[in-house]
Amino acid sequence: MGLFERWLSLWVALAIGAGVALGSAAPSAFAQVAALEFAHVNLVVAALIWVMIYPMMVQVDWGAVREVRRRPQGLALTLVINWLVKPFTMAALGVLFFQHLFAPWVDPASASEYIAGMILLGVAPCTAMVFVWSQLVRGDPNYTLVQVSVNDLVMVVAFAPIAAFLLGVTDVTVPWSTLLLSTVLYVVLPLAAGVITRTRLLRRGPAALAALVARLKPWSIAGLLGTVVLLFGFQADTLLAQPLVIALIAVPLLIQTYGIFFLGWWGARWLKLPHDVAGPACLIGTSNFFELAVAVAISLFGLHSGAALATVVGVLVEVPVMLSLVAMVNRWRPRPTAPESPESPASARHAPEGQTP
Repeated sequence: MGLFERWLSLWVALAIGAGVALGSAAPSAFAQVAALEFAHVNLVVAALIWVMIYPMMVQVDWGAVREVRRRPQGLALTLVINWLVKPFTMAALGVLFFQHLFAPWVDPASASEYIAGMILLGVAPCTAMVFVWSQLVRGDPNYTLVQVSVNDLVMVVAFAPIAAFLLGVTDVTVPWSTLLLSTVLYVVLPLAAGVITRTRLLRRGPAALAALVARLKPWSIAGLLGTVVLLFGFQADTLLAQPLVIALIAVPLLIQTYGIFFLGWWGARWLKLPHDVAGPACLIGTSNFFELAVAVAISLFGLHSGAALATVVGVLVEVPVMLSLVAMVNRWRPRPTAPESPESPASARHAPEGQTP
């Protein structure tokens, strides 16, 4: 595991602190960056997200999708959690908390935007960080590639319709053109670029692909940290002025994250998935494609909107929460069973689980 993966929470924490500090110290500079947009899409944010996502997309092996026929249960669990459960539970929690439980402390207009931001998080399942979480729990890398590949394929056709439906249900006007543009910009085009690059490099051999991925890795890290700095810089004044709002948004997000994880883990146990498939399957369903959610929130509602703030709070809670779940998955890893002794096979068979006779 590289230096970045080992100290991921530290780098992100430093980026968050730097973003808030710079945003509060030089708000005019961040305002100028915020003004650089086309069709309500911020160009600097788009560039940073591309820098981060593209190296991940190059690693997606679309040919590996064929291998899913051998063990389809893990993929089925991921797809059910991501697309039939997670978006709707997120919307339900948003409505429950911000239209009912937290109504005395939040005005209706802000509440609608917070709900919208939560919905965008819920309907954007993780892509880029999946490889990190899978590596941390020693997941099956080939199966993780299958899950990411199929999940990206579904996202291309399902993200915009589900997001629009749920945003419409919560009485938020949805500009379809902006939503579709964001989906194309942050999902379709990076996927296409990744597929083209991977195909051309593999003609020269796997070593050429591995060399490019190694060269791109620092840029991916820079893109992630730069995105975090910029997002927290945009929201610096709000984060400092409204700590109560941050805490209120974090509550349903935490409930959603841990709830979805334990639902996925129960499903994995019920399906009797091997640990190296169950771990990534649950983490993929739990984590969010926050880059896409933030970008769409900014595109739809503006940089300083409640929706953008809610997605940024999602970034704030994502890393520490996911690292805690990684620790749980690793702690629950089955202990290796002792090999049966030729001298006493019966006693080995009847020894208590996790103990040698």
